[in-house]
Amino acid sequence: MDRLTPDSHVTVPLSQDAALVIALAGTAMPFAHSTDDQVERWLRALRIHGRVGAAMQALGVGEAALTIRDEAADPAAVAHPDPDAAEKVVGRAGELAAEREADKVSTCDVLWALFDVYGTLVDRALYERGSSREELDARIAEMDERAEAAL
Repeated sequence: MDRLTPDSHVTVPLSQDAALVIALAGTAMPFAHSTDDQVERWLRALRIHGRVGAAMQALGVGEAALTIRDEAADPAAVAHPDPDAAEKVVGRAGELAAEREADKVSTCDVLWALFDVYGTLVDRALYERGSSREELDARIAEMDERAEAAL
């Protein structure tokens, strides 16, 4: 999958890093036992690729959660996984890339699509790893500023 079509008018190719994340997570989705588990699998794939991976590693975001989750407190976490979730994430990532008139879908587009598709489950998974959406966005912006300054 090197191109995606979020709607009939937009086709945005995937960056190599985004394609790797999508392939890894997409392969793992059929084995997810809950919606929460789907989010975990996406974050594991994102953590090692692209700008999002670099930002997560710089923030010390680990693969395993730092806290023990009370799944009974959040019914969405134990809900049956959506078999179309990966397709929804990829479609939304393409829409986001098209909205910013990007040449390619990046791992940032995939991350932001995860927030749109899974909502607070992604926030909670990041929190359990000692980070947050805001910290991650700030770190990515800081990395982008440094890259621009180096040019």
